[in-house]
Amino acid sequence: MTEERRNLVFNAPPDDVDAVHEFLETVWEANPGVGELDRMAFETALIELASNVIQHAAGDGGVTCVLTVSADEQGLSATLADTADAGGIVLMNREMPGELAESGRGIALIQALVDELRYERLEERNIWTITRAHAAG
Repeated sequence: MTEERRNLVFNAPPDDVDAVHEFLETVWEANPGVGELDRMAFETALIELASNVIQHAAGDGGVTCVLTVSADEQGLSATLADTADAGGIVLMNREMPGELAESGRGIALIQALVDELRYERLEERNIWTITRAHAAG
């Protein structure tokens, strides 16, 4: 498998996570060798990330996002750049909150599904990166 890289630009509103789901369908069609476990875990993590950006960052003016997904022999990676304000985000290994908690599961869920989650603020953009190595087998 050679590296396959695809891009999606979306604006929320009017776009939502359905645009990411539809985009990922084209990624999986172009990369039939990616295993079901890897697809499911990666897609769930990426949808959770996009959902969080849309929910927490799309203020009155909305948010524009550029999503790049890569697949190669080693695994999958995605970079999501958004135009939202800096949110004072600090990533560290997070534990799932208690079962009665109403929020706080997003980052912990993403971290449980991928090998790496990174965040940086660069040139007026929030840059989120997730990577997942292919499962053995």
